[in-house]
Amino acid sequence: MSLLVARGLSKRFGGLHAVARLDMEIARGEMLGLIGPNGAGKTTVFNLLSGFLVPDAGDIVLDGHSIVGLPPHAICRLGLARTFQIVRPFPRMTVLENVRVGALARCPRAPEALARAREVVARVGLGPRERVAAGALTLADRKRLELARALATGPALLLLDEVMAGLNPTEIETIIQLIRAIHASGVSILLIEHNMRAVMALSQRIVVLSFGERIAEGAPAEIAHHPKVVEAYLGEEYVRAAPA
Repeated sequence: MSLLVARGLSKRFGGLHAVARLDMEIARGEMLGLIGPNGAGKTTVFNLLSGFLVPDAGDIVLDGHSIVGLPPHAICRLGLARTFQIVRPFPRMTVLENVRVGALARCPRAPEALARAREVVARVGLGPRERVAAGALTLADRKRLELARALATGPALLLLDEVMAGLNPTEIETIIQLIRAIHASGVSILLIEHNMRAVMALSQRIVVLSFGERIAEGAPAEIAHHPKVVEAYLGEEYVRAAPA
């Protein structure tokens, strides 16, 4: 059963067709990768799904309810949360205080929100740093904090926008394991990522965008050797290195 369905989704910015008649579905419990070159429209899709932009055309249905036109906070309360490519926590607030802000979306009473925040902070491995100001965190820990703030809202569907960007291989592996644990707990995930090793390892299915249009969709092994994807994004060098 589909948790989220987008039909005919389109968005223009002046003469630029950022997203063009996109059809996309995410099944309940699925991990879906969304890839494509820079400027393909991936983050615009996230902004449309999460209510930060209103589509020019098309519909978005979350768990049976159309969410087009709803503000981001209302969509969040319906079970869709997201991270942002550029991580911007509240720098003077502690890790725990930052996550408590997210928890208030699901737990309006302060004691419950605090308990929820503390649980999520421990879950992402930031328990020992819960009283550290967010502005003092490393990039890797700020990425964990971004994940924690989204998780604290209790999402059914989590949108991850390049959570591994800027991290070293050890940090990337840690984030991969964390994403797998979140998914195993029952959260559906839509993942934008330029790290192909990570997206191929995590995704059960992949949608590929180019110039705002879907050019391919399928299992990771199919996508890795799809002629249109190789031409528009991956390149022959990736294909030579990829498993057959």
